[in-house]
Amino acid sequence: MTQTIQIQNQSFILHSSGSLFWKEKQIVFIADVHLGKVSHFRKHGSAVPQETIKKNFDQLDNVIEYFNPKKICFLGDLFHSYVNSEWQLFEDWVTKTNSQCILIAGNHDIISPTKYENIGVTVGIELVIDDFLLTHHPEERKGLFNLCGHIHPGILLSGLGRQRLRLPCFFKSDSQMILPAFGKFTGIHVLEPSEKSEVYAITQNEVILVS
Repeated sequence: MTQTIQIQNQSFILHSSGSLFWKEKQIVFIADVHLGKVSHFRKHGSAVPQETIKKNFDQLDNVIEYFNPKKICFLGDLFHSYVNSEWQLFEDWVTKTNSQCILIAGNHDIISPTKYENIGVTVGIELVIDDFLLTHHPEERKGLFNLCGHIHPGILLSGLGRQRLRLPCFFKSDSQMILPAFGKFTGIHVLEPSEKSEVYAITQNEVILVS
């Protein structure tokens, strides 16, 4: 279910949900949940199962129960678009969690920061903690290791008999970790690893180092 790695002499736990836990700081990082996307597409006639909405919140609950973090840091695109019926579900979820919630705003986060702040969620463009730069879009900044989202990274695995499998992944370079999309109704953008890349593929219940 998890894989533990060291970054900048700190311990990070990669979870099969796509979340990342910073052990020393007790912070969970989650990227690209895209809450509200299911309701948005259903409103416009797409046949997306209603149960997908519940799966997003169930997965959030499972991660919080597993790590019991002091803080939850959403690395952008928490909500897909404007407020819709899923906002109340999110508001209820925030109310019942004991963790401090932080949103690093992404390109889809067009809901007013005031609306988030009214329910206790702190909103910012980026955040620096020790030697780590937290952003939505991937950034390169000298002396800082970047934790980010936005890309929805995936890896293409080839097997015998011309079998091919696309899986979401954590995509790590020397100075950056791109988190997979957490939301259940999101796509995958396949990245090509270099010799220095570390790719941790996510199956249904495991995190596996593949390169």
